[in-house]
Amino acid sequence: MPAPNPNPTPPSTPFWNVNVPPSAHTETCPGFLTYAIDTNPRDRAILSTPDSDYIRQSWPRVQQLVRENRPDLFQRVPSDLRLYKEYCAKLVEEFGSVMRFVVEERLGWGGGKVDLEVEGGLEDPANYKILQNDWPYGIDSRIVHLVVWTKFPLLTNPATEDLTPEAHAEIERVVDETFVAKCGREKVVWFRNWTSLKSIQAVEHFHVMLFDPEAEFVREVTGGDVAFAEKVKQGDTVGE
Repeated sequence: MPAPNPNPTPPSTPFWNVNVPPSAHTETCPGFLTYAIDTNPRDRAILSTPDSDYIRQSWPRVQQLVRENRPDLFQRVPSDLRLYKEYCAKLVEEFGSVMRFVVEERLGWGGGKVDLEVEGGLEDPANYKILQNDWPYGIDSRIVHLVVWTKFPLLTNPATEDLTPEAHAEIERVVDETFVAKCGREKVVWFRNWTSLKSIQAVEHFHVMLFDPEAEFVREVTGGDVAFAEKVKQGDTVGE
C-alpha cells in the first residue's frame, strides 16, 4: 500500500488540478483534458486520483490481464496519464499527428508513411523495431514495457479483432526467440491491443512486458532506446 499522503488533495479539487502544484491550478479544464469531462469517465476517474493513492499493477495481475485478453484494464499512473495527454496534444500541434511523430522521429522510417508492402514479415529484423513504450502503464516498476513496431499489418479476424492463428504463431516465435530464451517464459508476456484501444492506429505494433530483466539485455534489444516520457520528465522538448 502507498504511504499516506501528508498533503492530500481536497475532495473539491477539479480532476484537472489533481497531482498539479497549487501554483499551476487553473479555473477551467485544459483543452487536452476536456475529452474526459463528458466522453471518458474512466480517464476522469483516473485523473481524479492522487498519485499517492494509486496502486501499481503487480506482475501476477499483468499476467492475468494478458491471459484473459483484457488490455482495456491496464491504466497509467494518474500524473503520467495527464502528461501523456498533454504531450499528445503538443505532438499533434507540431507534427500534425502522433502517428507522424512515431514514424519519423521514433522509428526513423521517414516520409510520414510506412511501406505496408514489405516482404518477409517478422522473418526479417529490418521489418520491425523494438522500442521502449513511450508512456508505459502504471505497473510494478520492475516490469519493462516494450513495443514491437512492424512495417506490415498483423492479420486479424475482423469480427473478433483477434490475431489469426498464423499471425499469433509468428509473433510467438519471435517473442520466444528474442525474449523468452533470455528471460524465461515465466517472466515474459505479450499482447496486441484491441483495434479500438490503439492510440496509434496506422502503425502496427504489439506489446511485450518483461519482469525484472537484465538492464544490458534491454539496452541490447532496444538499441539503448529511452522512453519519451523519461525525456519529457528530464526537461527535453518535443521533437528533440
